[in-house]
Amino acid sequence: MLPEISPATADALRTALWRAGYRTDGVRALLGREAHAALGRGEPELADRASRVGGELGVLVRLLLLDAVEPDGAVRAALAPLVPTDAAAAGLLRRAGDGWAAALDLRPYGEGGTDAAGPAEWWVLSDLDARRQERDHVIGVGGASLALASATVRTPAGSALDLGTGSGVQALHASRYARTVTATDVAPRALAMARATFALNGLDVEVLDGPWLAPVAGRRFDRIVSNPPFVPGPARVDYVYRDSGQSGDDALAALVAALPDHLEPGGTAQLLASWLHVLGQDWPDRVRSWVPSGVDAWVVQREVTDPAQHAGTWQRDAGVDPASPTWRAQAGAWLDWMAAQQVEAVGFGFLTLRRVEDGPPDRGRADGVRTVVVEDLPGDLDDPLGPEIEGWLDRVRWLRTHASDDALLGARLRLAEGVVLERYCAAGEEGWTPTGAAVARAEGPRWRHEVDEPAAALLAGCRGALPPGELVVLLALAHDRPVDALVAAALPAVREMVRHGLLVPDEAGG
Repeated sequence: MLPEISPATADALRTALWRAGYRTDGVRALLGREAHAALGRGEPELADRASRVGGELGVLVRLLLLDAVEPDGAVRAALAPLVPTDAAAAGLLRRAGDGWAAALDLRPYGEGGTDAAGPAEWWVLSDLDARRQERDHVIGVGGASLALASATVRTPAGSALDLGTGSGVQALHASRYARTVTATDVAPRALAMARATFALNGLDVEVLDGPWLAPVAGRRFDRIVSNPPFVPGPARVDYVYRDSGQSGDDALAALVAALPDHLEPGGTAQLLASWLHVLGQDWPDRVRSWVPSGVDAWVVQREVTDPAQHAGTWQRDAGVDPASPTWRAQAGAWLDWMAAQQVEAVGFGFLTLRRVEDGPPDRGRADGVRTVVVEDLPGDLDDPLGPEIEGWLDRVRWLRTHASDDALLGARLRLAEGVVLERYCAAGEEGWTPTGAAVARAEGPRWRHEVDEPAAALLAGCRGALPPGELVVLLALAHDRPVDALVAAALPAVREMVRHGLLVPDEAGG
C-alpha cells in the first residue's frame, strides 16, 4: 500500500506529533544520550526502557521507532486528534491483534536552531527496515542523505530541484533557502513517500514523475541537488534507490554532462557521486572529461574502496545476510564484472558544478572560461562542507576576475584566520635538523601546502596592506633572488592558496 495523506490527516497528525513532543530534541531528551546512541546503532532495548516513563511521547517512540505493537487506547490518546483507523487508511499504521503497529517509518529529523525560515525541524516518512530487500524500498534519513545535506550550499535561491528525491530529505532542506522547490523521482513508491512527507510538513513542493531530467525538460533552476542512484556496478537494477541500470559510472557521466543545461547562469548543482578507478587510466582525468566547458566544477573524493569492500558495503546496506547464498551470488557477480572492467578501486565523494555567469554551457568553448578541480579530501571533517564549497565557488569567481598575472599581483590579500605555519625536522648526529615547512588550515578542511622560506615570508606579509607584487620585490631583495624567478614561483602558489582558502581577498583593498 502506498501512503496517501489528505490535508485533514496531515493537519491532525502534525498536531499530535507537536503536542506529544515527537521531535528530535524531544526524543533525544526522553531517551538520554546512551539510549539514543544505542538506537542509532540499531540496538533498541535501552530506548524501549527509557520510553516507558515518557507517556504519549513514549508510546509514539515505541510505535514509530521501535517497531512495537501498542494498545489501541494508548495509540488513540497519543495520536489524537487523528483516529488510528484514519492513520491506517493513509498507510501509516496497520492492525496488529487488538493493537496497532507502524506500517511506515515516521521519524523526526532536524538540524537544530531557528532562522528566518523557522525551526529546521521536520518528519520524514520512509519504509521500515523489514522491506529493506524489496526492489522499490524507500530509504529515509541515512548517511548519504546527511552527507549531501551537510555539503549543500544554503544561500538564498529562487528555484531548486531535488533530482531523485526518494523520501524527500533534500527537498526539505531546499524549502528553507529556495522560494520554489521541485522534486522528481522515477519510483512510484518514492514519489508517494515524498508527497506524504511534504504534506505532513505543510510544504508546497512540486512533485514530478520520470527518469533523470526528463520531467524538467526545458527548465532551468538556480540550484540542483541530487542523491542519485550512484553505485557503480553491473547494468541492472536490484534496488531502485542505488542502481542506475547502466554499466559502471556511465549514468553519472551522462548526468554531469546534462546538468548544466538545466542551470540558470550562476546556478549550482551538487550531488553525491561514485566513480571507477580503472587500470591504466587516471581517475581525475576520467571524471574531468565528463564536465562540459563553461562550467566550474569541484570534485572532492572522500573515500576509496577496493572492489570487494565496495560490493560488501552495498550488500550490507541492502540488508543481505553475509552468510546467505544470496550474498555469495551477488558478490560473485559484482566481482566478476569489476574484474572484466579492470576496476581497481571505487571512489566516493561530492561533485559541485556551477554554470559560469558569462555564457551558456557550450561544449566548444575554450577551457579558459572555467575551473575544473579534482582532488582528494580524506579523513574526518569537523565542520559541514557546505560553507567550504560556497567559499570555494566565491574564491574561484574572484580568481577569474583576477586571471591575469598583473591583476593577481596587484590585489590585496590576507592570510585567513586559523592558518598556521608548521616546521619539521629530522633527527641526525648533531640533533634536530630543519628539513621543511608547510602552511595549513586549522579549521575546516585541513588543506596543507609545502613552503620554502621566501614563500612563508610572503604569506606572513599578506595582511592586506601590500599587494603580492610589492611583497615579492621586497623578498627578492631580502633573499637575493631574481624578481622574475620569484614571481614565476609565487603566482601558481598564490592561486592555489586562494582556492584552498589559506589566502583570502582583503575586503578593504582586494
